[in-house]
Amino acid sequence: MPEAPEAVIVSALRTPVGTAVKGTLRDTTAYDLADLVVRSAADRLADQGIEPSRVDDVVLGEGLYGGGVIARHAAITAGLTSVPGLAHNRHCAAGLAAVQTAAASVRAGMDEVVIAGGVNSASTSPRLRFREGEDWTDPWLPPTHPDRPDAPNADMSITVGWNAAVKAGVSREDMDAWALRSHRNAVRAIDEGRFDAEIVPVDTPHGLFRVDEHPRRDTSMEKLAALKPLHPEIEGFSITAGNACGGNDGAAALVVASSRLGLPALATVRGWASVGVDPADTGLAPVQAIPKALARAGLSTDDVDLYEINEAFASMCVATVRLLDLDPDTVNVNGSGCSLGHPVAATGGRMLVTLVHELRRRGGGIGVASMCAGGGMGSAVVIEVAAP
Repeated sequence: MPEAPEAVIVSALRTPVGTAVKGTLRDTTAYDLADLVVRSAADRLADQGIEPSRVDDVVLGEGLYGGGVIARHAAITAGLTSVPGLAHNRHCAAGLAAVQTAAASVRAGMDEVVIAGGVNSASTSPRLRFREGEDWTDPWLPPTHPDRPDAPNADMSITVGWNAAVKAGVSREDMDAWALRSHRNAVRAIDEGRFDAEIVPVDTPHGLFRVDEHPRRDTSMEKLAALKPLHPEIEGFSITAGNACGGNDGAAALVVASSRLGLPALATVRGWASVGVDPADTGLAPVQAIPKALARAGLSTDDVDLYEINEAFASMCVATVRLLDLDPDTVNVNGSGCSLGHPVAATGGRMLVTLVHELRRRGGGIGVASMCAGGGMGSAVVIEVAAP
């Protein structure tokens, strides 16, 4: 039998990340964002001589939506009328799952070109309402697991943020310091133009949107320390709006192709893994997902040059770094959820896009993108960028 092809990333792009409800993308729907990144990905393929008919599928994470398939809508809008579409949902890890699915199909020899990523519009997404006795509740997210006192299914500040902090001994000062670092890294990346090659501007009713707007230039340890905890009724609780991710809008798309096509590769997908953990330990899921993905790629943490670990809450990122004994200087060098924001279903794609471009800027290496996901899940993807 012929040797299986490699799954290579030949294009990696994203929109800027907007702040939900009050930001520049507040009137831009998930469909608009998906249409833009898929069309831009298709245009870049055309520049490399790949016609629309050669695209086999479009796979997009859309974790906060119900009904419809945004990927198919985006494919048609991009002129890829012969291409189907797949809506992927692994909650926060939906964007990573989309790329994993694309890579698996390419490596199996079933598909040769797949556009994969994710989209999220917290500003315009529908919400589910639930009746509790005579009252109606309007949660931000639908439940991700059966409700329990130690793992409330509508409050990730506990299942992801606080529980991870308690189990790994992460203090309020640790969390705030990591959040401040995140903002400073993101602002530096913006000012140095590190994101320029990966961002596709969005034409919005409020003007052309080019730059991530969530990072705060003026934050400080003093300002972060002054914020009130989200659950003051819980003794010692130290999760705040400042050391947590934001609510955000954005989209990302990567083109995953067969190495047999001979297209210039930005990166190669070396391996991936997803895990389930007890819902109370959701924030610690990357601690299991990262080694599992690396082992499947025949690698270890010693081989990794850069990590993107989504800062759903600063505490779970600090906990992951401690428990896996990672070098903090290799983690989220351009910011993450606390600063850039967390456009839920798009974040996994955004992380991979940024990881590809940052590794290329540094001359190549091994990178890992990982995150926890609501309901007690976690995921990781390992990529390699060849030296020039």
